Amino acid sequence: MARVEWGETMNLLTIGDLRAVVSYDPDTKLLRGEFIGLNGGAEFYAPDLVSLQAEGAKSLAAFLQTCRENDIAPGSSG
Repeated sequence: MARVEWGETMNLLTIGDLRAVVSYDPDTKLLRGEFIGLNGGAEFYAPDLVSLQAEGAKSLAAFLQTCRENDIAPGSSG
């Protein structure tokens, strides 16, 4: 289950054990999420929060699958 945290400085969406920063792009009228703490980019877009959660789960699954296929640790080393 995803969890949303709205803060003064950063909006976070938690999917599984990972968090994503959420922002709104007024030009595209889409919400944008980007996972933090990964060794590469895993971003996702949707018009509403429910869709953003679903897109985030798909994006994360694809990212983790690519890591497995290439024997790469998904977390950043920093």
